[in-house]
Amino acid sequence: MRLKFSKMHGLGNDFVLLDGISQRINLSRDKIRRLADRRAGIGCDQVLVVEAPRNPDADFRYRIYNADGGEVENCGNGARCFARFVRERRLTGKDRLGVETAAGLLHLTLLDDNSVSVNMGAPVLEPADIPFAAEHRADTYPLEVDGEVFTIGAISMGNPHAVLLVDDVEKAPVETLGPKIERHTHFPQRVNVGFLQIESPDQVRLRVFERGVGETRACGTGACAAVVFARLCDLVDEEVKVRLPGGALTIHWSGPGQAVTMAGPATTVYHGHINL
Repeated sequence: MRLKFSKMHGLGNDFVLLDGISQRINLSRDKIRRLADRRAGIGCDQVLVVEAPRNPDADFRYRIYNADGGEVENCGNGARCFARFVRERRLTGKDRLGVETAAGLLHLTLLDDNSVSVNMGAPVLEPADIPFAAEHRADTYPLEVDGEVFTIGAISMGNPHAVLLVDDVEKAPVETLGPKIERHTHFPQRVNVGFLQIESPDQVRLRVFERGVGETRACGTGACAAVVFARLCDLVDEEVKVRLPGGALTIHWSGPGQAVTMAGPATTVYHGHINL
């Protein structure tokens, strides 16, 4: 199988994008792993496959696969790259797109500076819907890991996130604590883990350990979840700059029941072909 692809990134969170409309695509878990392999394949955090929509209100559908081959529900940085991809591949001439994902319908807007704004929808806060094992909804939860209790926020932005406040994100135990929380029994579908440092009411720093991937340069849904958590704790304003290792995103959330919006860049690295 010979496939055309594009390599793209959003703040260093990188993707292989495949057009499943103009070419036939049949990807097994092993083939996804090969595409994502940084030594034997193209190399990426996630593989995104663009398809024709099933929802009549959507312009496209896209599917998201982590580097380990598992399919996931949502990806904020991937959504921005997706919007640039369908325009560059001339699959659409629209600036505003409705996109079907496993997490529901996203609304994307391509901006004049080549950045993309994404309406991520309202965050999910009920534990059973995240999913997260808790008796009732709360702004913070205790989580025991190796005999130590950590205070976390639990939020879904179409995919599950745990968020921890830290004093210094550079010294946060992302590599050691991240994988333990990712596979904690309280998160039956595993979880993305954000380590959040508050710098001011309108600026924070964040590192994210993504499930099935490890730490990434940036995580769009993680940035959204971090701001939601910080807002619930009354630590930040409605609009916040989130500084990640790969760059900054602007996140806006006015409060429970309201949609989160995210704006940031999407960059094409190169186009190519690969034989699988």
